[in-house]
Parts: sequence; C-alpha cells; structure tokens
Amino acid sequence: MKLAVSWKNRLLPLALVAILVPLAGELKFYPFSDSFRVGMGPPVLFFSLLWLRGLTPLAAGFVTGLTVPAFRTGLDALGGETAIEASFYQHVPAFFFYFSYGALFAAAQVNKYRQSPLLIGLIGMGLEIGSNVAELFFRYSLPGRTIILHELEQIAVIAVFRSSFVLAIFNIIQLRQVRALQERERLENEHRLMLISTLYEESVHLQKTLQQAEQITRSSYELYRGLKNAAEPDFARQALGIAGQVHEIKKDNQRIYAGLSQLITSERRADFGLAGELGGVVVRSNEKYARLHGKSIGISLKIKGEHPPYHAYTLLSLLNNLVSNAVEAIPKDGDIEVVIDRPDERTAELRVRDDGPGIPEHSRDIVFHPGYTTKYDASGVPSTGIGLSYVQETVERLGGTIMIQEGIGGKGTEFIIQLPLASLTTNKDG
Repeated sequence: MKLAVSWKNRLLPLALVAILVPLAGELKFYPFSDSFRVGMGPPVLFFSLLWLRGLTPLAAGFVTGLTVPAFRTGLDALGGETAIEASFYQHVPAFFFYFSYGALFAAAQVNKYRQSPLLIGLIGMGLEIGSNVAELFFRYSLPGRTIILHELEQIAVIAVFRSSFVLAIFNIIQLRQVRALQERERLENEHRLMLISTLYEESVHLQKTLQQAEQITRSSYELYRGLKNAAEPDFARQALGIAGQVHEIKKDNQRIYAGLSQLITSERRADFGLAGELGGVVVRSNEKYARLHGKSIGISLKIKGEHPPYHAYTLLSLLNNLVSNAVEAIPKDGDIEVVIDRPDERTAELRVRDDGPGIPEHSRDIVFHPGYTTKYDASGVPSTGIGLSYVQETVERLGGTIMIQEGIGGKGTEFIIQLPLASLTTNKDG
C-alpha cells in the first residue's frame, strides 16, 4: 500500500508538468530566427520543481524534454504546413534544453535556497543560460553552423528577463505564504488566549469554591467537637464524616486548581497585551459566536487614550462575558460597541453597549446575583447565571466599580466598568 501511494505521489506531479510545460511553451517569441523560440515553459518547470512535492528534477527534465517536442510536432502536423520529419528535427533540440534544465537544477540543489529569493533568481538565471547554451550547441552542431557571440548575448538578456519574471512570481508566492502563516499563527494565538482566559475565569471560581470548602470543613469539625462534648456520639461521627468528605473534595479541587494555575502561568509571553489587540480578539471571537447562533450582529471596537499593556486574561474574561451576554440578548440583528477608555491617568474604563431588549430598571440590582438568568436553551434549560456575578466579583476584587445604564440610542444595555489602572497592569498569578 505504501509503495502504491509513493508511486502515485511521484507520477501525478510528473503527469502535471508533462501537460503544463508544453502548453506554457506555446506562449512564445522568436528572438534569433524562425527555429529558436523563447516560451514560458521553463518558468513553469521551475515553479513546478520548487513547489510540487515528489517531483524529481532529472525525471521532470527528461519527461518534459520528450513531451515538449512531441507536442510541438503534433501541432505542426495538425496545421499541415510542415512535414512531420522536418518538424521533428526542428523541435527535438528542445529535449536538450529541458533535460539540461532538470540536470542543472538537481546539481545546484536549488530547493536548499528556498528562503533566499535573490539567490533563487540568480540560480534560475544560470539554469536558463546553461540550458539555452546546451540547446544551441545541439541545434548548431550541424556542419557549417556556428554560434555567434551576438546570440549568446541575446541568451543572457532573455535569461535575465525570464529569471526576473520567475523571481517576481516566486516572491509573490512566498509573501502570500508568509501572510497565510502569520494569519494562522494569529488565529492560533487568539484561540489560545480565549481558552486560557476561560481557564483563568474558571480558576477564580474554583479558588472561591476552595475557600467555601475550607469554611464548611471548619464548621463541620466545630460541630463534631460540640456534639462530642454533648455526648452525642452518633451525630458527632456523622459531623466528622462530613468534615472528612468535604476535606477530600477540597484536596481534589486544590490539585485541579494547581494544574490550571500552572497551565495559565506557563504562557508568560501572552500574559499581557495591548488594548487594541485584546479588544480585537473579543470582537472576532464573538462575531463567530453570533454567526454560530444565526445572528447578524455588528461588533465595533473603540480605543480612546493611551493604554499600557494589560493583563490579558483579566481583560479578556471581563469583556468576553459582557459581549457574549450582549450577543445572547439580541434576538436576531443588532449592534454592539466595545470601548476601552482612559478617563484619567489612574483609571481604565471598559464599556460594552448594545441595542438589544435591555434590562428593566427594577431588575438591574439583581442581575449580578449568582443564578439570575433570562436565557434558556431550546429545551427550556436555563443558563447557569454566573457570568455577570463573576464579572462583579472580579471587578470588586480589583477595587473597581460596575454599573448599568441604557445602551445604544436609548435602548438596550450598557455596562460600564471602571478599574484602577494598576489592577490591570500587574501579574495576577504571582
């Protein structure tokens, strides 16, 4: 099976160049005489040798050296203007050009220099000159035919022209590849940032659970001691058992928390980011989130004032919770605006406003309570309702404030968070 796949991987590129090179060779002009042509076949062969995996230069040169004369002879035969034998002798020197091209490409080991476009262009020029000289020597090897210096000069000029064309296309392709790689890296970095910011948020919840478990363990143990002193051995044992079970749960959660913390802090180079970059991550991820739910929502980002690098996971988790809530609140179509501002030197302000149905004024005091939700899935199951409570707890822990008012155009909702600048510019993990 592997052998069959290997042969397939080798034959397909050969078949491709056997078709493309003769066709490209018909885009031609004649600088010397009616018998010597300059076409676009060599650049196509050059690109094929550079980009097609499994294509052997010698094999490609040999195959195109056969198919190009055969194709040109066939075209002459179809035209009926030239005898087949004369046409064959006219075009057969092209074999020596393409075979020499493949041999020189292999000898120069051109693929080693793919990262040096200028060197690739110079090598391509040498391939052109060497292959053209090989063809000319065969073409003019008949008695009474000689190569004059003027023809060699023309070959050099054509080699420079065609190599420059190859170099330009090569650079364009390389640039597109670099940009595609950068875009892929950007998407991967954004995905990692959002993933770790979610883990960061979960670690905050888990840390709170650990504190609650510690309190329950302490209360259960005090209850055990009280029952024991009150001569209630059965109830005392039950209280002690509860304390032990909660303590085991706490230890398991501590191990999970330690693993999350290690994962988060291992990404040190992503701990901080510029406001525009982090805001852009939130915008793009929630645009995808909106499309996933079949909604047409425009999300804009405004950066006001000068901003230092912010702690990425804190900023992302706060903004993402508010923006995703806005996406879920808008029924079908709407707009969301994210603003990152500096109202003064010591304060950072985050605003997320939408034009959705809004939050009634009488409900604004309870939207931050854990478990409060107005969102239900298709089967009627409510959401957890911990997103906004997390936002409020985090804001208060950082020494900031959060408030709600009307959103875009007097409708919808606007959340305004004000935080001490220092709380967003220091590492939260140590």
